[in-house]
Amino acid sequence: STLAPPPTAVGRGKVWTIPKKKPAQRPRTSGRDTTTVGTLTVPSVGCGTIAWDDSCPELASLVSSALEGGGAFFDTGERYGSHARTALGMGWGETESLIAGLLREAADAGPVPSPPAVVATKFTPAPLRTTAKSVVDACEKSRRRLGVDYIDLYQIQMPDIVKPLRSFGLDASHDEAYWDGLAECYHRGLVKNVGVSNYGPTLVERCHSHLAKRGVPLASNQIAYSLVGRGDGAQETLDKCNELGVKVLAYYPLAMGLLTGKYTSSDDRAGAPSLSCSKRSGLERRDLERYARGLGGGGGTVPPRGAGDLLFAMEDIARQRSKSVAQVALNYVICKGAIPIPGARDAAQLEDNLGASGWRLSPGEIVRLEREADRVSQFE
Repeated sequence: STLAPPPTAVGRGKVWTIPKKKPAQRPRTSGRDTTTVGTLTVPSVGCGTIAWDDSCPELASLVSSALEGGGAFFDTGERYGSHARTALGMGWGETESLIAGLLREAADAGPVPSPPAVVATKFTPAPLRTTAKSVVDACEKSRRRLGVDYIDLYQIQMPDIVKPLRSFGLDASHDEAYWDGLAECYHRGLVKNVGVSNYGPTLVERCHSHLAKRGVPLASNQIAYSLVGRGDGAQETLDKCNELGVKVLAYYPLAMGLLTGKYTSSDDRAGAPSLSCSKRSGLERRDLERYARGLGGGGGTVPPRGAGDLLFAMEDIARQRSKSVAQVALNYVICKGAIPIPGARDAAQLEDNLGASGWRLSPGEIVRLEREADRVSQFE
């Protein structure tokens, strides 16, 4: 999108610098491996920014590397920012402003390689946001924070399910008003494409039909999806989106880190760290442990080796293809017709993520991975 005059403040006032030289590690995308989201042509692997804040000095190098390597598809949201500020309702737009500053400084450092960055952001449903106008107003604020003439992809972050006054009978859904707001943003030229997040197959079909009546195509639906995360309606949602021509953006494509090969359950093969040594929060660690014990999809008999056999199969395929375990996991998502949106906080992580593009798993490898994954997650 076209850069507009910069916002007055970025992050918390820190000065970011983009290296004039190319970073030591650059993304290698094995040629331009792209796909489409609505009218956009984007890399087959995106970059999640939910963990970004201005205490991460390597973000400048990451953005520069992404631009140079053709992997600059950033997914953010108005609610993304430092946890404390967001919890107090003071951090809205923090990461949007941070991305704008990083992209602006990359442009100041020299000619920005083609293609330019694509940035997707999100509207957050809230109890006081009940009209189409609330979507349009929020979109205008996001557009200004991002410093662009229009937003590449504007998404609703989740269905309207947060109802703190439900016990008083105030539980009316405002989803259709939000869809009307997306349509208004589209027709005003504030956004080029619209999408949703965390919509199941029924709701995404309703939204698709509602927007179509207003002449607006639904470009995307962002859901949690991974090799071990195909249960709880995820696969059905992906299938419905593929049927409708709605691109799925997959967050948690590495199952919160389990599919990077970094973690194993404590009784798995030696050489990989135990989940108990993870620096993640207690809640995150509990989710990881449930996956590692084979409970990712709920119920059933847990395989004696937990996720060990799955990780062994992934390591075997990775070794044969000279790829990392994480790249195998991300490529699986690509093969299923979705765009994985793994997080990255430095250029090295970005490089590894983008190494999942430019090649495809064979049908036989996919069958093998799904067979082992189904034993772990009890996917049906």
